[in-house]
Amino acid sequence: MPTPGTIAIIILVVLILAVVVSCIQIVQQSKAYVIERLGAFHSVWGVGMHFKLPFIERVVKKVSLKEQVADFDPQPVITKDNVTMQIDTVIYFQITDPKLYTYGVEYPMSAIENLTATTLRNIIGELELDQSLTSRDTINAKMRSILDEATDPWGIKVNRVELKNILPPREIQNAMEKQMKAERERRESILQAEGEKASKVLIAEGEKQSVLLQADAAKQAKIMAAEAEATSILKVQQALADSMRMLNENAPNDQVIKLKALEALEKVADGKATKIIIPSEIQGLAGLAASTKALVEGDKAE
Repeated sequence: MPTPGTIAIIILVVLILAVVVSCIQIVQQSKAYVIERLGAFHSVWGVGMHFKLPFIERVVKKVSLKEQVADFDPQPVITKDNVTMQIDTVIYFQITDPKLYTYGVEYPMSAIENLTATTLRNIIGELELDQSLTSRDTINAKMRSILDEATDPWGIKVNRVELKNILPPREIQNAMEKQMKAERERRESILQAEGEKASKVLIAEGEKQSVLLQADAAKQAKIMAAEAEATSILKVQQALADSMRMLNENAPNDQVIKLKALEALEKVADGKATKIIIPSEIQGLAGLAASTKALVEGDKAE
């Protein structure tokens, strides 16, 4: 059976081992430990395994180095034209110096929230309502610059600031909705008027093109008819010229010439002339033709 002294030694060894094990610290990725020695800042531990001197050193703060998001409650702000609005803000920040973050300010998140509210009031107070609603990017950029500079002594870097919601008073919202509705109706009326105008212009343009095409078709028809008539007259004259040339080439006698004259006389009369003057030569030829016709008919009768 172990003696009391042995038991005390075993207990002491176990306590020493427990203390030694508890003094072994493993820092995870994206973490940093702020270490104090005898109440004063000593160092910042990064990723890896570290040994803390028992009863002399202590981990005063464990800091996350990841980018963090802070969503603050809506804050009442007053514009330049005395309109009170509710605006809530979202801030994206990152701790860059664990020592300054630990010792720079008490309650850093509360300090950032109050600083954000005062900065927002200062910026909105210089803008009118319409400017506040349409200048989000400008407001975000100004707030990020001011907050980043103000939080630099606290070891905090503000990467981004966003205005999440901008809520004007209910009566202002109703007036804005009515204004937007009237603007939409005005644009709709303008679009309808422009559509009707374009339709009428297209119809008039189509009628104009139709009239021009019809006139051009009639013109082309007349030109083609005139060309056809001219071609016909030219062919007739060409045939007459060829006929005369053939007669001249064959040396016709007087009787043939008189017969041609008689044919021409027949064409001249054409059943329309009421009075025709026949030359004496043609009269004799006509009598000869009548006598010849009578003799031929007499022979046929016998």
